[in-house]
Amino acid sequence: MKAYSISDFIYGVHADIETTDLFEGIWPIPQGVSLNSYVIKGEKIALIDLFRDWSDASDQVANALASIGLNFGSIDYLILNHLEPDHSGWLREFREKNPHAEILATAKGINLVKSFFNLDQGLRAVKDGETLDLGKGKILTFFETPNIHWPETMVTWEPISGTVFSCDAFGSFGALGDRIFDDEFTPEELAFFEKETLRYYANIVSSFSVFVERGIQKLSGLPIRVVAPSHGMVWRKKPKTIIDQYLRYASYAKGPAEKEITVIWGSMYGNTKQGLDAVIRGIESQEIPYSIHRIPDENVSWILADTYKSAGLVLAMPTYEYAMFPPMAYVLDIFRRKHIYGKTVLRIGSWGWVGGAKKEYEAAIEGLKWTNLDALEWAGAPNTGDLAALEEAGRNLAKAIKAG
Repeated sequence: MKAYSISDFIYGVHADIETTDLFEGIWPIPQGVSLNSYVIKGEKIALIDLFRDWSDASDQVANALASIGLNFGSIDYLILNHLEPDHSGWLREFREKNPHAEILATAKGINLVKSFFNLDQGLRAVKDGETLDLGKGKILTFFETPNIHWPETMVTWEPISGTVFSCDAFGSFGALGDRIFDDEFTPEELAFFEKETLRYYANIVSSFSVFVERGIQKLSGLPIRVVAPSHGMVWRKKPKTIIDQYLRYASYAKGPAEKEITVIWGSMYGNTKQGLDAVIRGIESQEIPYSIHRIPDENVSWILADTYKSAGLVLAMPTYEYAMFPPMAYVLDIFRRKHIYGKTVLRIGSWGWVGGAKKEYEAAIEGLKWTNLDALEWAGAPNTGDLAALEEAGRNLAKAIKAG
């Protein structure tokens, strides 16, 4: 691993994490994720953001620092934009290697340094708009951007290069390899990262979309030429692309979302699946895009990403022992936690000896501001009349999404 030059005094150093571990203990990262740190050289040297010791991250970053003649002991200032452990977990080890570096964060961030790592020396709480002079004309400015996505978050701004170091804001899943800049990736690779950016946003940031919009507005007066997040690529050719993507994703939280439908289904013995096939025929008759996910086979991470950007939703589930199909109950709990608001929804499903999903379903979605079409449920296998009604329901859902 080597350092990558962003300007003649700024370098990106990153570790690629390729593991079967789950990000935040929840989200799969089959294509990995990058943990990005940044070096700014003046008379003094600052390191922006750290990492956790995950998949030999410390060795990767140490090698990158060595490629520009530095080591962890060379750092004068460690700036922590965000204290979540993927950006700070190696802090005690850093302090052992470097007892003199001053650690900077917001006041709330400094409190987390104390409580997470039991450190209380060499700490400085910085305020919104405060600056740090590294010498040789290199001055950093800190802007508080709370709740993107923890309360203590901030971004760091360097005006000469026009670089904003944004930590989790503008981040993405996906390992980088030996390239870090947006103009080094093919259109196909950029399309992959766009999908992983949406999945990252839906999984990690979506609950805080109002704060994303506030943060971007706060930075709107800056002449940003480079966006340097702590996950994903560095945007130097088209920095507005990732900013606009995040604004679009934030807008989905209050609508309107994309005119498409996400289908989530589970079936115990095929009866609900028969009904769903009829619904899909209705959707397809209106030529509206849809994605489909089977539970519990698929991880909720991808389900959440497609649902977050879709205006319409089909939930197909059997009644299970007087209640909802348990995998669907889990998905809906995630939707509640991630504030998946404002969807137009069709719920269908088969029941055996008796129904019972309705009451639990209504409790699960309370507060999500969904528009629910009339649910369709049937005993056992759907008959000809059921299938006709289900196809019509799919058609009506698609029409509603097109009209919306």
